[in-house]
Amino acid sequence: MDTPLNTEAQVRFELAALYRLVAHFRMTDIIDTHISARVPGREDHFLINRYGVLFHEMQPQDLVKIDVEGNPVDPGDDEANKVNAAGFTIHSAIHMARHDLACVVHTHTADGMAVSCQEDGLLPITQHALRFYERLGYHDYQGIALDLEERESLVKDLGAHKAMILRNHGLLAAGSTVAEAFVNIYYLERACQAQVKAQSGGGKIVFPSKAVCERTRGQYERPTAMDYCNRVWTSALRLLD
Repeated sequence: MDTPLNTEAQVRFELAALYRLVAHFRMTDIIDTHISARVPGREDHFLINRYGVLFHEMQPQDLVKIDVEGNPVDPGDDEANKVNAAGFTIHSAIHMARHDLACVVHTHTADGMAVSCQEDGLLPITQHALRFYERLGYHDYQGIALDLEERESLVKDLGAHKAMILRNHGLLAAGSTVAEAFVNIYYLERACQAQVKAQSGGGKIVFPSKAVCERTRGQYERPTAMDYCNRVWTSALRLLD
């Protein structure tokens, strides 16, 4: 699973599973938020959830294939091909600009939103947070993402990173595979949860040194990183059995 999935059917299976895992780990917001994956062999097509389907019930056939202009690719009525408009803005921006990323996850968790409202953003205070040390973009809130002109600033703010905090809004994580995207959103969410809990304790927070932060990030980026993502993904899938 460290190589791109070869068929649309495979991508549909993994993407639907990712939706259900996001639900399992309580990262949903009823029918809002969204996860997308690029269709193999078509850089201008991606799959995203049909608007109104809950994450825990997502199946491969519930995913809508659209192009980067928002047009449905497969036949069907308007309801069958309906997607979240803000989701289209966010995901099309990244799929158009970052061909190295195959999967994009966006969440509105309470802890993710809480950290997104803090001026200092994600603090380098836990091992989970250090995965994103100097590897995290920040995007200022511009209202609900319905304006396609926002795509330019979304891409600029993400830069070369695979994760971003959307100020006053939520979290975004991506990966070159569905497995990597899952690991990135899981770690980012857990880091936010830990930060909110640490801050609520009222005591002085201990920060690792810059050298330790850089060393830990480097450990996360070692050559075996993708193997770790694949092992996590394979294990997580068993939660859905």
